Amino acid sequence: MAGTPPPSGGFAIPRLPSPSSSRPRHSINNSFSFGPQNLVDSLAEANTSGASNPRRTYLDPSRSILQTSPLRSSPRLPRRTKTTASRHPLANDTTDVFQDDADDEDDEEGHEWGIVDRMRLWRHDALMQHLYDSAAFWGDKIVSWTNDPNDAFWLAQTYFLKHEYSRAERLLTRPFPTTPPRTGPLASLHNGTFQPPFAPAVHAKGKGREMAPPLSGSPTDEIAPGVQRLPVGPGEMIDVAIQFEEGVSRLVDMSVACRYLAAQCQMRQGKWSDALEMLGESNPFRNSGRGGPDAPNMDGGVKIEASMCNLRGLLMLKLNRGDQAKACFMEALALDVKCYEAFEQLVDGEMMTPEEEWQFVKSLAYREQTPTDADFVRLMYQSRLRKYKHTEEHAEIRRRLVDEYGLGDNPDVLYSFADALYTQLRWADCFAVTSRILGLVSIHKATIPLHVACMYHIKHLHSKLFLFAHDLVEREPEAATSWFAVGMWYMCVEKYPEARTYFSKTSLMDPRFAPAWIAFAHAFSMEGEHDHAVTAYSTCARLYTGSHLPLMFVGMEHMILSNLKLAEEALAAAQHMCDSDPLLFNERGVMAFMNEDYESAAKLFHDALHLADALEKSKLPWVSTYINLGTALRRTGRLAEAKREYQRVLEIDYRNVAALSFMGVTEHLLGNIESAIVKYHEALSIDPINGYVLELLDMALETSADMGPFGTKGGPPGGEERWEQTMREHRDKGKQVARSELTADDEMSL
Repeated sequence: MAGTPPPSGGFAIPRLPSPSSSRPRHSINNSFSFGPQNLVDSLAEANTSGASNPRRTYLDPSRSILQTSPLRSSPRLPRRTKTTASRHPLANDTTDVFQDDADDEDDEEGHEWGIVDRMRLWRHDALMQHLYDSAAFWGDKIVSWTNDPNDAFWLAQTYFLKHEYSRAERLLTRPFPTTPPRTGPLASLHNGTFQPPFAPAVHAKGKGREMAPPLSGSPTDEIAPGVQRLPVGPGEMIDVAIQFEEGVSRLVDMSVACRYLAAQCQMRQGKWSDALEMLGESNPFRNSGRGGPDAPNMDGGVKIEASMCNLRGLLMLKLNRGDQAKACFMEALALDVKCYEAFEQLVDGEMMTPEEEWQFVKSLAYREQTPTDADFVRLMYQSRLRKYKHTEEHAEIRRRLVDEYGLGDNPDVLYSFADALYTQLRWADCFAVTSRILGLVSIHKATIPLHVACMYHIKHLHSKLFLFAHDLVEREPEAATSWFAVGMWYMCVEKYPEARTYFSKTSLMDPRFAPAWIAFAHAFSMEGEHDHAVTAYSTCARLYTGSHLPLMFVGMEHMILSNLKLAEEALAAAQHMCDSDPLLFNERGVMAFMNEDYESAAKLFHDALHLADALEKSKLPWVSTYINLGTALRRTGRLAEAKREYQRVLEIDYRNVAALSFMGVTEHLLGNIESAIVKYHEALSIDPINGYVLELLDMALETSADMGPFGTKGGPPGGEERWEQTMREHRDKGKQVARSELTADDEMSL
């Protein structure tokens, strides 16, 4: 970072033309509002002054804040720097949140280290070592000596890292002097005469000219005589506007980065409306001529405009304005594809349907914004999308990330594999991948819900889930995923009230954690509280407008409650959002079956199995769908096809009681009474007290008894004479066989 010592003649902040052309732009008289419009006006004025204006960079929304790393050289105008090794890189004066004049080159050549330079070195080094109290202590003295807005920005950053958000906000929003103090290491003389930095302007009018200087006998003068102070208190901004024409401003009016940091502080304090006013209800730079997706990034970092849109989206979520939040996140990602937080909110928050998010992510301006890394960024984003569609494209994306970019053991790429396996209902394979991820990084927020869900589905891993949940709570007690794992273990042991307690705690810790909301509703459903389950699922549908799962679950609950009309509406809405989920087709088939539309039900069950095959899903979880298809075919009279579907189930799980029972029913209807009796007995050998199968077996046995020993009524087939002749032939053949066996035995004995 190129060093820029304070000029010997005092610090001079860059001055931009005022939109009103009556006062300097950095005068606090311009506005008493915290809105960003004066920043936009200043940017517009800077644009009209020429493209090479060096003093508008701290108002440029297309720049980043790369200066948070003191080791990174800042995007200043080219200037000569000292090549001597005596100057430490961390002692460089400030960040480029504010652009200093380029006229300091000659001063820098002959500059020697002073107390301010040394203090800046201490501040930056303390920040890098996470000694935030030390950084704040020395940074505060630097600001008192220099009145440098860059130093003030660094001090506010330090307060933010210390979680002292109110203190940082106060520094950024209070009146701030833009000229150096008249006492201290950088005190300056003007024409040999000491000039008070806060003296009223010569051409001041009205009360500004009549304002009396502070009383010399005040207690503050006794503590620090000769020090001029800005007014403080509720009316400070009015008093400053009256007293000072220039030399005083607010940091939030001087820099986009300061305004963004102030809004962050307000959000951390829960002042969501104030933070939204600070940023603006919409992007103020949208029509300024400097922003937009196609605007090149000036320094290769993340555009501050995109960061502000992302923060605006978070505030919209806090204020329960979901549609506007979605628009803000989409705008942030469109402005800068490197803004991963906006992508994460859109995808993990399921704000768009699977097809919408695929098309949106695919259409981003990767090559315009990152020409060299466009393919890599696009592949990484597409690998995180939901896997209900574009199966072949997802497989190709994962292959390229592994083969071309060498990310075969990267946690995020491995998570893409695990997500695909979970979508295919391959619990064991998914668990193997998630175990690898957590072995690499210990905590991976996206992976933990998948890992826990796999242990829930694999019964012999329930004890391991108990240990895993305890370990998470010990290591990450403040993480929502830890308590989610605890709730899932209570689900395993069917303690649903306790499970809901922990799911509720999880949702309070992270209101946007979707698995906790879904599991909370599942707990009601499994306990038989279907009305409460419908309410919980409906809340999920309102929070996650791009997910079809809550609506599908609402339809399933209404079917249990026999509210078929409401169930049909919910399932139709879910189908509109996602037309490629096999489970949804299965539920729609059940709906058609309950409406006695067996042909439609059979078609929907067949479509569900076809989609499952296309997604390479495991066969075992779809046993119920095969049984449903066979039952629908049996109801339509297509008994041979139904028998084939039941046989497929028995090939997957030969101990499936439902398949054995329905196979017996099908054989019974086909007239194969003996085969039906055999299947009923096989089913009862697994489930001896199944009342339905026992009743079916009684019916088959009665039918068999009525038919006689020959299986048909009216005597043996072919008549009695034919039967006697057949029996004589069998006896004669038996005698011949016995005689030949006796002869063979005699020969062996000899």
